[in-house]
Amino acid sequence: DMAAMNALPTQITVGLALSNRFSLEAVQELYDGIKLACEKYNVDLVGGDTTSSNSGLIIAITVIGRAKEERIVQRSGAKEKDLLVTTGDLGAAYAGLLLLERERQVFEKTPEVQPEFSGYEYLLERQLKPEARIDIVKKLEALNVIPTSMIDISDGLASEVLHLCKASKLGCHVYEDKIPIDVQTHQVAEAFNMHPVTLPLNGGEDYQLLFTISQEDYEKIKEDESFTVLGYMMDEGVGAQMITNAETAIPLTAQGWDGLKSQT
Repeated sequence: DMAAMNALPTQITVGLALSNRFSLEAVQELYDGIKLACEKYNVDLVGGDTTSSNSGLIIAITVIGRAKEERIVQRSGAKEKDLLVTTGDLGAAYAGLLLLERERQVFEKTPEVQPEFSGYEYLLERQLKPEARIDIVKKLEALNVIPTSMIDISDGLASEVLHLCKASKLGCHVYEDKIPIDVQTHQVAEAFNMHPVTLPLNGGEDYQLLFTISQEDYEKIKEDESFTVLGYMMDEGVGAQMITNAETAIPLTAQGWDGLKSQT
């Protein structure tokens, strides 16, 4: 969330509610992990609270960060003809989840069978150990680029594109052949009889950054492999559409996770 506003995290507070089934050693392991993350992202743990719980474990983390006022980015600043850009590759976390669910089902039926994840280590890491793209915030500053709008890709590419369009009161074209998909993600899509583009569009939990830039800034990012231009922003009346490889326009629909909507 900090990266999605072009800011850098500096401090966190951690609130814990614990039931009596958690040992002191388990809590220590949790804080060892938090310490490791703080060291990785150069963040200080500055406080929090610990209390008892009747319903297991509850973790509440608050992140405090900083940014120069002129570099703060919201979802609502995109302009018509701005380029739509993503970082990294998409769909890998969902592919990792599909593999984990498949192997869990096998294990439940035949516990003596060991999970088979060989060759898919990258996908499992993307699902189990997501990385915050703080490096992109630093890279954008070094390139002297300030996105006009930005969001993190946590609920699927389609959902996040629609969020930017709605906030900025614009439409867009996203090109299917421009969506970056890792070769392992392609392989999992084939194994599960899914169209590869379904995973990045609707999967979620990629935690990459989706942002818009003015066309004048394209020259600054075009040589950097961290960035992929997916399409561009258009008049609101066009709507949000994906242009397929067959050159047909398909309206984008949000099918990813919505944490504020009741799940049935």
